[in-house]
Amino acid sequence: MGLSTAAPLWGAPGLLLTIALHLALYLRPAQAWAPVHRDYCVLGAGPAGLQMAYFLQRAGRDYMVFERAPVPGSFFTRYPRHRKLISINKRYTGKTNAEFNLRHDWNSLLSHDPRLLFRHYSDAYYPDANDMVRYLSDFAERLGLHVLYNTTIAHVTVNKDRGAWNGHYFILTDHRGQAYQCSVLLVATGLSVPNQVDFPGSEYVDGYESVSVDPKDFEGQNVLILGRGNSAFETAENIFSVTNFIHMLSRSRVRLSWATHYVGDLRAINNGLLDTYQLKSLDGLLESDLTDLAIVKDHKGKFHITLKLFMEEFFNQSSDAIPLPQDNNDNFAMRVAYDRVIRCLGWKFDFSIFSKSLRLSSGSELSEKYPLVRASYESKGSRGLFILGTASHSVDYRKSAGGFIHGFRYTVRAVHRLLEQRHHGVAWPSTEHPITHLASAIIRRINEASGLYQMFSVLADVVLLKENATTFEYLEEFPMQMLAQLETITGKRARHGLFVINMEYGRNYSGPDKDVFFSDRSVGHMEDAWLSNFLHPVIYYYRHLPTEQEVRFRPAGWPLPRPSALHHVVEDFLTDWTAPVGHILPLRRFLENCLDTDLRSFYAESCFLFALTHQKLPPFCQQGYLRTQGLVGTESLRQHGVESGLLWDSATMGQHQGASDQRPGDHGPGGHPLAPGPPVSPFNSNKEEL
Repeated sequence: MGLSTAAPLWGAPGLLLTIALHLALYLRPAQAWAPVHRDYCVLGAGPAGLQMAYFLQRAGRDYMVFERAPVPGSFFTRYPRHRKLISINKRYTGKTNAEFNLRHDWNSLLSHDPRLLFRHYSDAYYPDANDMVRYLSDFAERLGLHVLYNTTIAHVTVNKDRGAWNGHYFILTDHRGQAYQCSVLLVATGLSVPNQVDFPGSEYVDGYESVSVDPKDFEGQNVLILGRGNSAFETAENIFSVTNFIHMLSRSRVRLSWATHYVGDLRAINNGLLDTYQLKSLDGLLESDLTDLAIVKDHKGKFHITLKLFMEEFFNQSSDAIPLPQDNNDNFAMRVAYDRVIRCLGWKFDFSIFSKSLRLSSGSELSEKYPLVRASYESKGSRGLFILGTASHSVDYRKSAGGFIHGFRYTVRAVHRLLEQRHHGVAWPSTEHPITHLASAIIRRINEASGLYQMFSVLADVVLLKENATTFEYLEEFPMQMLAQLETITGKRARHGLFVINMEYGRNYSGPDKDVFFSDRSVGHMEDAWLSNFLHPVIYYYRHLPTEQEVRFRPAGWPLPRPSALHHVVEDFLTDWTAPVGHILPLRRFLENCLDTDLRSFYAESCFLFALTHQKLPPFCQQGYLRTQGLVGTESLRQHGVESGLLWDSATMGQHQGASDQRPGDHGPGGHPLAPGPPVSPFNSNKEEL
């Protein structure tokens, strides 16, 4: 019966059923798992990924963001472990200028929606990380960004194709086996892999990512923390009030952010342990290379620090038989036993999902932490692959703010502008102005722009001069080290000279060994502007666009090659560079010397006087007064001409001269005769010149 019942399956109707089942089970999945094409693929829905998504969406581009978690900003759902961010949320500045206020808002992303400013999400100067998670969720939802959540990209490789934008497509495969084909890949996954040091006994160490955050778990304990960054001091700050003591061990000395001017170094909010160390309250800091050390666990469960070479000599011996440094040196600093050892050594980029054919790492120490990228944030190994956000920090590591939201929100915008020009023919945004507006345009930007202020020595404004220097084109926030490729990246022409406006600290002012509080640290006189220590504007003038070789072999410590002329705007305690004599006048004189022209604005009467006494008129008079075809005569103008000696005073000369005594063309405005007079007298002071 069983055989006879099953037999019809292999008959004509049964064969059709088998074929139908085969098609349903195999062909439909094949169609479902076919590669999905996107012009732009963004890995990670953290701050950098969402920022790029915003720009792509505003430009109407085809894109998708891939996020492994169910919410954006998943890093902040767990880190920092003690939940307090070190990015400041300064809600009040005394100014209403939105661009200026972003200088002191280190958490907001860039958007057109004023509701999406972080100041609306927290009142705290150092906000809670949960507020960041809430902010990023609202940012993605309100702007309708295209994010594919719960999607883990497991592998990324490249597939050559001559028809692709960059000669190849990037193939992304998720955890379900679904493939995605991307013309451009934008990696914004951050740094997610904990740094670890492999030494004997490292298995006894608790990691920052998993150690308890409850201070009660450390009451009455001796604690050793490996590391000396903000995560290490954040951990110490949480428990140092309940421990017996905390020792911190690292291969390098502590670097304080207020000395280095690098926001990634130790911040004041976390450095309470420095007080207890220097005021001799048992806590302490030590320096040693962790790879030379080893940890031994005794029979009581306590941890002892010894040397790696001792462990190698007494291999396979019991822990009690392994020598300790204090056996030979009873003053060894770390001779005490520890109850806990905590590793807080920071993070590095996760290279594991990327094919080696993408060549993201060279194997050097820095490239083990960060991918290899150019100054344009494009991978050195694969055209069309860009690194965004924290992972792109190798471009300005320990120099500027490119590893943090208040910095990379601007570098992401720069990458987007580059892509718009490269793939869509949309030139870098710019504005064109008459040359007489040059000084005021620079003054406005150095007093307001947040991108220049936060990404100092990395992003700069560029002024492109037009033929005969009658007009100029203003480009904002261009990557300085890509200056030689400016024409290719921006779609602009730089044939008649250019100015580069940058913000810099004094070259010998910042550093872990510098005394940044020394007396006379500030400069107040414009004659000494080049000695300014604090962040201040610096303007470079080039007659020709620098070459790649000139940029590459620029002087040590210089962000750009040597210019044709250089101007420092003197530092200002209020970072308000609007003083007429101290800031504006020296800048205008510098610009005038570079351009060999007069950039001042004049009343029509002054233009009239110049027309009579000068062969070359200032641009303002050329572009304004002369185009109005002369000047209407007025009594005040006639009187001014008399006082300056350019006109005869008819009241004192009498009316005895008739029309016959005058020659054609000898009349001034209002019909008054002209008379030769002295040239315009020089100004007696800077204020008069202004």
